[in-house]
Amino acid sequence: MELVIVTGMSGAGKTRAVNALEDCGYYCVDNMPPKLMTKFAQLVAQSKDQIEKIAIVTDLRGGDLFYSLFESLEELKSEGFNYKILFVDAKDEVIERRYKETRRKHPLLDLAEGSISKAIMLEREALRLAREKSDYVIDTSQMSSTQLRERMVKIFMGSNAAGMHIHCMSFGFKYGTPSEADLVFDVRCMPNPFYEDDLKNKTGLQKEVMDYVMGFPQAQGLLPRLYDLVDYLLPLYVKEGKSQLIVAIGCTGGRHRSVIFAEKIHEHLVSQDINCTLSIHHRDILK
Repeated sequence: MELVIVTGMSGAGKTRAVNALEDCGYYCVDNMPPKLMTKFAQLVAQSKDQIEKIAIVTDLRGGDLFYSLFESLEELKSEGFNYKILFVDAKDEVIERRYKETRRKHPLLDLAEGSISKAIMLEREALRLAREKSDYVIDTSQMSSTQLRERMVKIFMGSNAAGMHIHCMSFGFKYGTPSEADLVFDVRCMPNPFYEDDLKNKTGLQKEVMDYVMGFPQAQGLLPRLYDLVDYLLPLYVKEGKSQLIVAIGCTGGRHRSVIFAEKIHEHLVSQDINCTLSIHHRDILK
């Protein structure tokens, strides 16, 4: 049985994540108190329906019941159920904006005396350990519904075939560093196509831009060093039992240099024929 525990910040997009899991063939249960998880897993295991994939959502909507999460996870493990934890996150200001737009009530709003920013702060502190122990962290701050679904499918449709999911991404520092990244490389030191009139409105996916950047000795010297570092670190992360590795490449705007280097690293990993699922996206390429 594949078991995914879904948790995370209120307003971060857990509902959209669960919808994607359903599309991946998971039987999903929302807002389950942690103490019921083991009993539910046992019932499913004994069922004649042969349900092989389960996703359980548990979060602070359950109030104090949520705080038995890690005790319940230990119980699951002792009963022979293996699981992965997915933590859905977003930046505080994004969550606050979403609540203002939807006018929904945050589960900790009363405790925070009506302050949405304080409620978010309290929830983040309460979920800190859950985030640290998660196998997968997805920050939806700058993701569309389609991008989130694609990311979920890449991770969970490939979960049988490989022990780790490696996600390469490009981003622009001017829009913020991705909080879920494990490795962050800054390529703002490379020559910038933005200052070339015939290249500034193009992206790093176009040959002219790629040829321009990779034509400099600085880029030719950096690329193999990045390959070597990723190749060295990858087996160490695998040995540690890490389920997800996010390699983020940043430049100023996220349209040119970072896109090129993210594509190059992704191509390099594909060529290595490693036993991992691979994906890539360019967060800020359209900005």
